Amino acid sequence: MSEHSTPIVKLLNVTGPYEDIVSSARTCYSPKGIVLPEDVSQENQKDLKDGRDHSRFVPLVQSLYQAGHHTTFQHSYLHFSMENTSRNVIWSFLHSHPFYNSEQVSQRYVRVKKDQFFVPEGLNEITRPILDECYEYEIKAYKSFNKLIAPLVEAEYLKRFKSRKGSKQAEKDVKKKSQEVSRAILPLGTTAYLHHTVSYITLLRYYRLCDIFDVPAEQKSLVEQMIRQVAGKDANLKEILQDPLSIEETPEYQFMKSHYSSDCANPAFVQEFDAELDGKVSLLVDYKINQEKTLANAIREVYGISRQAGENKELIQWALDSSKNPLLGENLNLGTHSKMMRCLLHAHYTFQKKLSHAGDSQDQRHRMTPGSRPILKAHYTGQPDYIEPLIVRMDAQYQSVFAEHMNKIYDYVEKGLKAGMNFEQASYMLPNALSIRFTESADLLNLKHKMAMRLCYNAQEEIWQASLEEALQISKVHPEIGKYLLPPCNIRKDAKTKPVCPEGPRFCGVPVWKLPREEYSRSI
Repeated sequence: MSEHSTPIVKLLNVTGPYEDIVSSARTCYSPKGIVLPEDVSQENQKDLKDGRDHSRFVPLVQSLYQAGHHTTFQHSYLHFSMENTSRNVIWSFLHSHPFYNSEQVSQRYVRVKKDQFFVPEGLNEITRPILDECYEYEIKAYKSFNKLIAPLVEAEYLKRFKSRKGSKQAEKDVKKKSQEVSRAILPLGTTAYLHHTVSYITLLRYYRLCDIFDVPAEQKSLVEQMIRQVAGKDANLKEILQDPLSIEETPEYQFMKSHYSSDCANPAFVQEFDAELDGKVSLLVDYKINQEKTLANAIREVYGISRQAGENKELIQWALDSSKNPLLGENLNLGTHSKMMRCLLHAHYTFQKKLSHAGDSQDQRHRMTPGSRPILKAHYTGQPDYIEPLIVRMDAQYQSVFAEHMNKIYDYVEKGLKAGMNFEQASYMLPNALSIRFTESADLLNLKHKMAMRLCYNAQEEIWQASLEEALQISKVHPEIGKYLLPPCNIRKDAKTKPVCPEGPRFCGVPVWKLPREEYSRSI
């Protein structure tokens, strides 16, 4: 059989990790002031001239590492380019934690081609043709559905932009919107290229825990390349690098081994979860009952005023109302740098959510509103389980065609599993529309920022819907907080920031700042 896919990793930029670690650590105890990385480098050069085999600083770095003094490992950032990585590994591994920065090619705006699919290792002459046939079906379905949905997308688009009928701009926008809808059919094995930056300590964590669900084979291949790239610049890396834990040593594996006897999960969980959502995308399930009072008291503490001074409502306005708090109208997200706005960290909300894999891949980029994402195998029941795009739900014809595609894809997944694929291999065939069920929590400071981004009509439709539902539910339990969870145009209008819409030529076509949230509605 032909070879499996291999991620392509290049280290684009790095400082001297060892020099950064040692210089920052020595500065803590330096009576002479700052110790610079170049000072450490010069001492290392002297070691080489004296014929020493190892850096004199290896024992210091090892002791810092063993003692858990890992802040010294965070001054070095490693900037990688990555190609031929699956959407599966990006969602499950690279973007599953808060300590990274990525810029990746967009499926919303860049059309996917037939050669952009990941082939996992370990397939044979029976299972490889099943994968190839499924990928071939998915790319053809993606292209055909793109054409099928375009007239409806155009009709909905022209409801917003009547004056653009027949224009090049309309043609361009409709093409992108159709791609965005059709990408729901593409497999999780669709590859992407991206810039990815992490600190030195995060790379060490990657290596130690790369053999975990959902796609350990691809993760190990990816991280090993990252390690080789860095080791080529820093030979001392091996002095502190711990071998990866085996997947058998992880609690997730041990639990799954004791509770699952096949590749299919019990459908009871899915049924319970969806029943609890009761038709919502996101359900508010937990919050602190005294949040408005606690928030107001925290603001009092910042300003040193008594509990009798100022009503809670008035004090909350100073933090959340952009007509009173000009920082909210800034382009930069300045909340964590403001003494008063840090009071918002004390309010906290938890939501039960259901998004498509494509939608959640965008949602998880809000790293300060973290969620506990599932092990894919633990939710797979063997039955089609997917989210329809909003516009597909508008017409039974499109729903029928979309369902036909989903059923066919799940047939391929089942065929692959029965032919001997393990779930990791078969999971690459699952569609972007795959349902992801999870819990997400956020403090008010970061939740407000997220909503200011995602209540915009240009936001991915599922995150927009979830954010709208969340804002309205919070308004019911904490009205003095909830009413300020608004899209960017509303915030900028109240702050008297011009232009009201920050999107410029990407204006959504709807004067959202004039509408109450209860009247928000989207089809594209």
